[in-house]
Amino acid sequence: MSTPRKQVILGAYLGGVNHHTAWWHPEAGSQIDFSSFEHTARTAERGKFDFFFLAEGLILRERAGKIFDQDIIGRPDTFTVLASIAAVTEHLGLAGTINATFNEPYELARQLASLDHLSGGRAAWNVVTSFDAFTGQNFRRGGFLDPADRYVRAEETLNAVRALWDSWEADDIVADKDSGRFLARAEAGEFAFHGSQFDISGRFTVPRSPQGRPVILQAGVSPQGRDFAAANADAIFSPYGKLPEAADFYRDIKARAVAAGRAADDIKILPSASFVLGDTEGEAIEKFRAIRDEQVTGQTALILLEQIWNRDLSGYDPEGPIPDIDPDPDAAPIIQGRAFLHQDRFATAERLRGIAETKKLTLREVVIDQFERGPLVGTPAQVAEQIDTFVQNDGSDGFILGSHLVPWGLDEFVDTVVPLLQDRGVLRGDYEGTTLRDNLGLPRVRSAKVVSSDA
Repeated sequence: MSTPRKQVILGAYLGGVNHHTAWWHPEAGSQIDFSSFEHTARTAERGKFDFFFLAEGLILRERAGKIFDQDIIGRPDTFTVLASIAAVTEHLGLAGTINATFNEPYELARQLASLDHLSGGRAAWNVVTSFDAFTGQNFRRGGFLDPADRYVRAEETLNAVRALWDSWEADDIVADKDSGRFLARAEAGEFAFHGSQFDISGRFTVPRSPQGRPVILQAGVSPQGRDFAAANADAIFSPYGKLPEAADFYRDIKARAVAAGRAADDIKILPSASFVLGDTEGEAIEKFRAIRDEQVTGQTALILLEQIWNRDLSGYDPEGPIPDIDPDPDAAPIIQGRAFLHQDRFATAERLRGIAETKKLTLREVVIDQFERGPLVGTPAQVAEQIDTFVQNDGSDGFILGSHLVPWGLDEFVDTVVPLLQDRGVLRGDYEGTTLRDNLGLPRVRSAKVVSSDA
């Protein structure tokens, strides 16, 4: 008996927080006008995508104390945008990035449960953390956390939020007009949570939402981050867009989920990817190279390397060699508001020098070669094949897709690639579930009251 083909999960993001967005393109629209969000969301729903994903930036990024435009700046409030999109879509999931460091459990639980109610069960929370004082300066308490404590707070925040969601049972509201009885339990909504970060109790104001609990998304590459995601998330963003390293990550996360007492399929693995389509493979490659050269200017290449070197590299020629000086990790950060993901600056710098020497690349060419997300490039048929092959070989359970062109870029994918995925039998022809959990194939959440995290 043959194994059923995996269904491809698709999310859509609207670019606007990094240099990949071609804001200078003659056809580009706004990254903050509602019309852009609406068009992207409607297009994704037309393509039977699972959800729309909205990133969030809490502070304008700086280089040497000045705002720079390598990252497109400006992002409206996440909940406001997603609530607006809920009104113009019917099936599309609504996923937002909300920081666990700078928000309190009660307000998070209330906002997410409210979004789940008004959307009919389509809310999702991408849980992120922060520890740096630069981002925290926009918040009253400063927001500084020791890096080792950020997952402690994040996990406790998530547990507290779940405790509030679980304070209501699905059948707590009777609303019997004949008897005049409204609540099944007098204690409905009562909660108490005691931990190292929070000691709260009270009465939660939002009854249990359609999904029971909104979907939880997370991204984690470090061992601590992987453990947190595997134990808590319904889906995790993978940084790997190429086999076999993506398959190694996939197996690792699934194994950690099982070790945490979950089923392997209870967590979905989703890398992000851009795409470039052409009538022929050669045309697609030519378009991709032209777009890539526009995205990674000399100035952009230098700034991306400054994140690693933590030095002013403006005196270096982008078309020249990689800097021969060492990084300076002890200096004040030259780039603020953008996380440095590499574990070892010196090892990373040495690796980039080795790549430059082996491949005979300039500084800018090394950045193009090493900072690329792993785009899907080819004819619609080739891109459909790439997606299907990647998912069937357990590189992921799907993709979160975005285009360099806001907001029109997704249209081409929906018009040409989606029908081919449907013909392959790996993408729905229409929505069958009523909630985001249903569409993602996630198990129904049962109430599990949490009153403490310090046991």
